Amino acid sequence: MDRLQAITAFVKVVEAGSFAGAATRLDVSVSAVSRQVADLEAHLRTRLLNRTTRRLSLTEAGRAFHERSLQLLADLEEAEEAVTATTVLPRGTLKLTASGGFAVRHLAPAIAEFSARHPDLRFDVQLSEHAVDLVDAGIDLAIRIGEIGSQALIARRLGLSHLVCCASPTYLARRGSPRSPEDLGQHRCLIYEYAGDANLWRFTDPDGREHAIRVAGPARSNNSEMLAALAVAGMGVLREPDFIVAPAIRDGRLKVVLPDYRPPSVPIHAVYPSRRHLSAKVRAFIDFLVVRGVNEIPAIASELPPSPRTRLRRKRA
Repeated sequence: MDRLQAITAFVKVVEAGSFAGAATRLDVSVSAVSRQVADLEAHLRTRLLNRTTRRLSLTEAGRAFHERSLQLLADLEEAEEAVTATTVLPRGTLKLTASGGFAVRHLAPAIAEFSARHPDLRFDVQLSEHAVDLVDAGIDLAIRIGEIGSQALIARRLGLSHLVCCASPTYLARRGSPRSPEDLGQHRCLIYEYAGDANLWRFTDPDGREHAIRVAGPARSNNSEMLAALAVAGMGVLREPDFIVAPAIRDGRLKVVLPDYRPPSVPIHAVYPSRRHLSAKVRAFIDFLVVRGVNEIPAIASELPPSPRTRLRRKRA
């Protein structure tokens, strides 16, 4: 038994969720993958995978071995890079995850630009609105907005996203525009499922006082794009990141409400598992995002209409 091949097959089975999926990724037969995993289990004298007709799942021993296997393969890749002439050139496959709204608008152009510079690097992008377990899923890197997740993860800040409260002109013509955060209690609000306390919206007024308002409404979702579409359709008041609502605000489909009351800002981080050695591909892409993020991410907020208080200060100046 080639232990390295068997470990690689085991990791691919976990990533793909099936022997057939792993065989496709490895470009070998399903029987070959099944035999390698069976030989590995025989060598270790323990079962790594629970097999049923519908799905595969890791045993307790399998979960521990999978985590160590990921580290082993990452260290091996790092060692290979260290003794080749292409040490500084990212290569292989970079597997990353991010939320759909941010990924489509801002991560996709960054990936395309980085790929043009480094054509030997391939990307495997998994879009998810919730925090994926990076180790279990074999993910190299996550772009997370707000909460980082496990304390075992390493985070590097890319920028800030500003929450914006807005609604469509048709909704505001029908229901009126709120003048203070407390007025939101009488409005139909659209709720983002994965916010920490989804129904509690916080604002800071011009004097620095905080307002925490309980809101409710006709719809909630785990997808920001869905909520933005509902807001554009006139269904209610939305509080979402600037990178989601800025295009609709610019073209008039949404209008900022409560401009003098600022919702909290949320940090954007590149997050990766805690490892002794960070691979060249991950390090290079994070460095690229840090530089690019300084120019790209904060610029979104500057495109939004200034508050009346800000406009007044500018006029006086």
